[in-house]
Amino acid sequence: MKVNISLRRSAAALLAAAVLALGLTGCGSSSQAVNDTAFSQESTAASPGESGSGALLDPGAVDSDRKIVYTATLRMETTDFAASQQAILDAVDAAGGYLQSSSMSANGDEGSARSCYYTVRVPVDNYQSFLAAAGGAGNVLFQDESAQDVGAQYIDVEARLASLEEQRTRLTQLAAQAETTADLLEIESQLADVQYQIESYTAQKRDLDNRITYSTVDITLDEVVELTPAGSTFGERVVAAVAGGWRDFVRLLELLLLTVLYLMPLLILAAAVTVVCILLVRRHRKRRPATAKPAYMVPPPPAAPQARPANPGQPDTGAAPGRPDAPDRPPQTPQPPKPGPKY
Repeated sequence: MKVNISLRRSAAALLAAAVLALGLTGCGSSSQAVNDTAFSQESTAASPGESGSGALLDPGAVDSDRKIVYTATLRMETTDFAASQQAILDAVDAAGGYLQSSSMSANGDEGSARSCYYTVRVPVDNYQSFLAAAGGAGNVLFQDESAQDVGAQYIDVEARLASLEEQRTRLTQLAAQAETTADLLEIESQLADVQYQIESYTAQKRDLDNRITYSTVDITLDEVVELTPAGSTFGERVVAAVAGGWRDFVRLLELLLLTVLYLMPLLILAAAVTVVCILLVRRHRKRRPATAKPAYMVPPPPAAPQARPANPGQPDTGAAPGRPDAPDRPPQTPQPPKPGPKY
């Protein structure tokens, strides 16, 4: 019985490995076939169209079976911010798309210098018409488009999914035929791993389908006082840059002045508190009595000079005569001089 179980497990493992190898081989050959045509497809999709169409890439001119992801970036300016904003939203609704994200900011007073940023998802069939409608909502300063061929990646994901699903089917059959608990646990462990990989590749395929079906367009709209003239000379651009810098400098000064006025009550209160604290400290120092210095801070008195002995030959007793601390000693009688030699 043990021999049959071992042979059965070995046969199941070999069959699973053979199925996985065949799936990867087919996946690699499919990826190679798609990569051989990727360069020509990218060149065809990126070729510029008519200059006045508002879009350089036309999804309608590409085979529908090819997996291409279209993205675009628009930067525009306008003097009527509300009208341009509404025109962009109307273009999104007309194209059957939706706003993936949006944000707006105001950099000045009274609603001036406003900016908004949109990330729009539109069906690939309405990609070109939407770009034309959105570009008409304001003065286009910058436009960039790209087409990414994801056919090789898509085929690779599909091949891996097919291989994993076959492996899951085979493991399910082996689990039904397992005769021991150890074999069943091992098969279920492999089955859980295969199921996790299937869910991961399914999510990747779903994301690719969404990116292929809906194009992504990033739009930035800025509010300006005057539109940038098309085809302006270098001198005109210099004048416009200087004028814009001066306007920004004036706005900065206005902002600083408003900030100071806003903080004025707090500054006055802080100055008053500081003055009161200084006056209290000075009054406290004047009223504080002078205290005696500690003993360790009083310097010792200078030592009295010692008197030198009258006779250099006699030793010093350590006390000068006449001092209270001099020791008592008998007075010394003077000795008569010795007679000299007689000649």
